[in-house]
Amino acid sequence: MPIKVMIVDDSALIRSLLTEIIDAEPDLKVVGTAPDPLAARQKIKELNPDVLTLDVEMPKMDGLVFLEKLMRLRPMPVVMVSSLTEKSSTVTLRALELGAFDFVTKPKIDIRSGLMEYARELTEKIRCAHLSFRNRGAARSVPQVERKLTADAVLPSARQHFSTTEKVIAVGSSTGGTEALKAFLTQLPPDCPGILITQHMPETFTRTFAARLNGLCALAVKEAEHGERVLPGHAYIAPGNRHMMLARSGANYTIALDDGPPVSRHRPSVDVLFRSAANCAGANGLGIIMTGMGDDGAAGMLEMHVAGARTFAQDEESCVVFGMPREAIARGGVDEVVPLSEMAHRLLGWLASHGKRSFRV
Repeated sequence: MPIKVMIVDDSALIRSLLTEIIDAEPDLKVVGTAPDPLAARQKIKELNPDVLTLDVEMPKMDGLVFLEKLMRLRPMPVVMVSSLTEKSSTVTLRALELGAFDFVTKPKIDIRSGLMEYARELTEKIRCAHLSFRNRGAARSVPQVERKLTADAVLPSARQHFSTTEKVIAVGSSTGGTEALKAFLTQLPPDCPGILITQHMPETFTRTFAARLNGLCALAVKEAEHGERVLPGHAYIAPGNRHMMLARSGANYTIALDDGPPVSRHRPSVDVLFRSAANCAGANGLGIIMTGMGDDGAAGMLEMHVAGARTFAQDEESCVVFGMPREAIARGGVDEVVPLSEMAHRLLGWLASHGKRSFRV
C-alpha cells in the first residue's frame, strides 16, 4: 500500500508541483490537496492520510494554530513546506517545537534545475515521517541514499602539530536535530569549550535558529562568521549553504567558511566539519553525531576517532532518525553511544576527568 499524502498549500502551482513529485514515486500517493487549514480539516477526516505536507503561511487559519490543534486532536506526521524568509524560518522552527517532523523549503516553480535533488529530499522526509509515526524503530534505520563527493572535495586530510591542549567540540545533526540540539545545548554551562555545529539547514534558517538558541542557553550561540576566533562558552552554527571548518591561527582555533561543492549531498556537511576537527584538534577534539537521515558525518567521525578525539553518538531510542549515528557506529568511529538526555552529562564528565577541572552548571 502506498503512503497516502495530503498537501496543504494556498498556491495551486505549488500543490500541482508537489503532487507531480510525490506521485512519481511508486510507494507514495497524493490522496488530496487543500488550499487552507479549514478545507484540510474536513479532508483529513474523509481521506485519512498518512502524512501531511503543510504550508507555513496560509489564509483563514494560522499554520501554527492549525498544527497545534492537529497534534492535540488528531496527531499525525507533518512535513512543513516553508519559504526562505526570516518570518517563515521563525514560524517553521516553532512548528518543529509543536511536533512537526521536519521541513523542506518551497520549490522554485520557475527553475527546473535542481528539482531532482529537491524531489529526493521531499520524498525521503515523507517516508521517514510516516515510518517514525507508524513504527519509530523502522524510521531509525532508513535506507541509505547515494553518496556523492567526500570531504576531499573541500579539505584534504592533513594532521597538524598541536601546540595547545585547548579542547573543542564538533557536533553534527540533521532530521530531528533542531530539538536535539536545543535539549543538548541548554544543559551546558557557560564555561564549556567552544562548540562548532553543523545542522543541515538552508540559508536564513540557521541565523534564526542560532538566535533562538541564544535566548535559551547559558552559552552564547551565534551563526558562525569566517575568520572569527572560537571561544569557550560559545556555540557556532554553520551558516546555511556554506561549509564550516575548524582552523588555526597560531595557538588559537578559528572558523573558516567555504563555498565548495556539497559533500555527502550536503552543504554544510558534517563530514567536512569533522575532518577539519581531526586535522586541527586531533586528540583535543570531541565529536558528537546526532539524529539524522543518511550517512553524512560517519566518515568524518571515524577520522576524528583515528586522530585520538573522543567521539559520541546519540542512541537509537532517542533519535528521530537513526541513520547518521548508525552509520558512524557501523564504521567504528564511535567511542560511546549515549541517550540524548545524558549527552551533556557524559560529555562534561569526560572533560572533567581528562582536563582535571569541573564545570559550572
